[in-house]
Amino acid sequence: MSATVSLQQLTDQLERLEAEAADAIAAAEDAAALEELRVGLLGKKGRLSGVLGAMGRLPGDERPLVGQRANRLKDQVQQLLGARLEAVRSSAMAERLERERIDVTAACSYVPPGHRHPLQSTIEEIVDIFAGLGYRVSEGPEIETDHYNFTALNIPEHHPARDMQDTFYLGGDRLLRTHTSPVQIRHLEANPPPVRVIAPGRVYRRDAVDATHSPVFHQVEVLALDEGLDFSHLRGTVTTFLQQFFGDLPVRFRASYFPFTEPSAEVDVQWRGRWLEVMGCGMVDPAVLEGLSIDPERWSGFAAGLGVERFCMVRHGIDDIRRLFNSDLRFLEQF
Repeated sequence: MSATVSLQQLTDQLERLEAEAADAIAAAEDAAALEELRVGLLGKKGRLSGVLGAMGRLPGDERPLVGQRANRLKDQVQQLLGARLEAVRSSAMAERLERERIDVTAACSYVPPGHRHPLQSTIEEIVDIFAGLGYRVSEGPEIETDHYNFTALNIPEHHPARDMQDTFYLGGDRLLRTHTSPVQIRHLEANPPPVRVIAPGRVYRRDAVDATHSPVFHQVEVLALDEGLDFSHLRGTVTTFLQQFFGDLPVRFRASYFPFTEPSAEVDVQWRGRWLEVMGCGMVDPAVLEGLSIDPERWSGFAAGLGVERFCMVRHGIDDIRRLFNSDLRFLEQF
C-alpha cells in the first residue's frame, strides 16, 4: 500500500479479490485446499484483512462504504467456501461408494470357517462311546410304514402307546417315524443275531413347540441281541455310557413301561444336585423277537433310547430347545 489511498483503489482491490477468490475456490480439489484458501483470504493476516487495514487512511465518511463492501465480500467468500466444501465432500463420498461398491448378487468368494453344530457334536460323541463298546451304526428311512414304526414293535392298531407318539401321516400307511426303533427291526430282518447296533437319526411327533418340545428332534437307539444277555448286561452298558458322557455321576433305574421291552426302566443321572431323567431302556420283549422269527428261548437282548436334544441341553445348560433350531449365530458360536 502507498502512503495515501483512495476509496476507488480499495474498491478495485475488493473487486479483484472477489473474482480471484471465486476462481480459486471453484478450482480447489479437497477440504485441505479450501482451508488454506480460507486462511489466506479471511484470516488475520489474509488478503481481506490487508484491505481493511488500509481503510484507516480514508476519510471518515468513506470508511463505512469500504467496510460494508468488505463485509459483503466476506459473507460471499464464506458461502462459496461452504458450498464448495459440501461439493468436494459429496464428490469424495460418491467416488468412495463407487470404489467400494459390491455386487450382493455375486457368488460368495469367501467361506468363513465353521464348526460342528452342538447337536451334531453330541451325536458324534454318543456314537464314539458306543463304537468303543463294540456297536456299529445302522440307519433307515425317515418315512416309515405303520408296520415298522408300530406293529413290528408290539404296538398294534388302537394300542394306547400310539397316542403318545402321534405323528405326521402321509398317503397310504406311510408316516414320519416317531423313533429310530424301526431301524432295529429292519436291521434284524437283514442280519441274524448276534447284533450290536445303534440307530441315530431324526424323528417326528406332533408335539406343540415350547421350551422342551419340538415336532422334529433326534434320537439314538441301542440294540444288543445275543445268547445269554440279561438285565445286568443292560445296566452295565447304560451305566458305562452315561458315566463316560456325563462323568462319574450316580445313575439310577426306575421301573417303567414300553410296549417293545419287558421289563422296562427309565434311567436318571444325578446332575448338579438333582435327578434328571435322560433315557429309557429294557429287555427286548419276546413278542418282538417272535414277530421276526427269532427264537426267544435262544436269543435275548436289550434296547435303550435317548433324545439327543436332552443330552445336549443338560450337558451345556441350554434352557430352551428352540435355541438349537433357530440358527442364531450368536448362540451357535459359543460351541
